[in-house]
This record gives sequence, C-alpha cells and structure tokens, in this order.
Amino acid sequence: MTIIARFNDNRLGVVQGDVIKDVTSVLDRLPAHHYPLPTHDIFIAALPELLGAIEGEANKAEGIPLSSVTFLSPVANPGKLVAAPVNYLKHLEEAQTDPALHHQNQIATIHRAGLFLKATSSLVGSSHGIEVALPDRRTDHEIELCAIIGKRAKNVSKEEALEYVAAYSLGLDITIRGPEERSLRKSLDTYSVLGPWLVTADEIPDPDNLDFSLEINGEVRQRANTRDLILGVAELIELASRFYTLEPGDIIYTGTPEGVAPILPGDTLHASIEKVGEFTVEVRAA
Repeated sequence: MTIIARFNDNRLGVVQGDVIKDVTSVLDRLPAHHYPLPTHDIFIAALPELLGAIEGEANKAEGIPLSSVTFLSPVANPGKLVAAPVNYLKHLEEAQTDPALHHQNQIATIHRAGLFLKATSSLVGSSHGIEVALPDRRTDHEIELCAIIGKRAKNVSKEEALEYVAAYSLGLDITIRGPEERSLRKSLDTYSVLGPWLVTADEIPDPDNLDFSLEINGEVRQRANTRDLILGVAELIELASRFYTLEPGDIIYTGTPEGVAPILPGDTLHASIEKVGEFTVEVRAA
C-alpha cells in the first residue's frame, strides 16, 4: 500500500503505520516549469513514474511520528474542485424536507442539478482546521470520499473512468446554508478539507463499497457506505468529463449522506473512511 502525504513545510512523505518517511528529495525529479505555469498538479501527473523512487527513498528514511507532523492538503495545486450535490438518496430526502437545508430552493436530483465547482482557495489539509467565517449563518459539515484525477480525461466512459483515478482521499465539504448558489456557499476559505493523505488507486479497486462515518464531539452524525451513492465514482467522472477536461490533480468530491448538521467554533470533527484514512479537525472562528 502506498500512502503519500504532504506535511510541515511542504515536505513529501510516505506513511507507514504510525510514522511518516520523508521522501522530499524525489521532488527534484519533477520537470522544471516557467511562467505561465501548468494548470494541473505536476506531482500527481508524474506519480506513476515516481512511485519506485518514492518507495526506495522511504526504505532508507528514518520514521517521524505522525503525531508530531502538520498535514497539508495531499494535492498542492488542483486545477478544479468538482463536487456532487445530493448524491445520496437519504440526503436528497432530508434536503427536500428540511427548510433549514433548502431555504425555499428547489432541490433537484443530481441527474438534473449536475455538478458544481468549489474554489481551489478553499482547500486545506486536515491539520489546518475549519474557520467559521460568517457566525450569523448556519454552517454544516459534509463528509465525502474524494477521487484524485491522475491523467487528462475528456468524454471518458464509466467503464474506463476508474483508470483515470490516481488516488483517493477523505474530504469535508463545508457549507453555509442559505439561498445563494452552492459554489458561493461552499467556497469560503478552509471549507474544502482534504487529507490526511492520499491512497493510491490500486489499493482501492472498488471505491463504491467503503464504510465511512463522521463524529462531532464524539457523537456520530453521519454513517453510510459509498454503495449508497446515486452516481458512483465512475459515473461521476463520466459526467464531469463531458463538461470539463479533467486534469491531473483535479479533485472530485463525491457527495455526502444524510445526517448533515451545524458546526460551531470549539467543535471537534472526527472523520474516517475505510481503507482511505481518518483525521480529526478542529473548528474555530475566523
């Protein structure tokens, strides 16, 4: 299993048990670029060719306790954050029936609503925490499996779609409730959490069968399995690639199940996804 993280001052590491091995020297193998810079993540694009060197460096490196490091987003430069709204049936039902969630907006199925984009400036690693920027508005948590695109994808079929995934990670799609468009309410700074690391796709042959859960202050708020997705990972990539050219490092937030609820400064969120990982995130005032 290859688990790769970015940590501390933009270091690159391989996670092995309860330690991380510093393999930052591998980044010297990346091609040099000049302005204008690429619109994709050059590390994710090169990952298949770098895996051998990464594993070799990890075998030589000393282990650093995971408890002592600060985790950054495992993807440094995504060109797009693509997100799936109401992609679990029970979440669709709760969104349609709870006025605190729909605010008189018509909540359409994902087949009608399609996808939406989140600002890349909203992306943070799990150690950064969530900053509640507008305390007079309700802010909710949403746990999601995230797929990280590994190579350019345009008009791919669902049968081929998983071949374009480099890795998977654990995400939180934080949202302010209200009448505005989703992309506005979900793109505040720190409202896209990703981490604590990425797990290469070869370790997760079936992303549509993973248990996951989210707790707030020790209380379970969301618990489901990705088999409950309305559109699975491959179908989401098929849909997204019809509208966008997906590039290496683009991140697809696949949707959240029922149980979304408010978060407040001082709360502690613990999220986990089977085979992918887990993290604890602190909520604070901006």
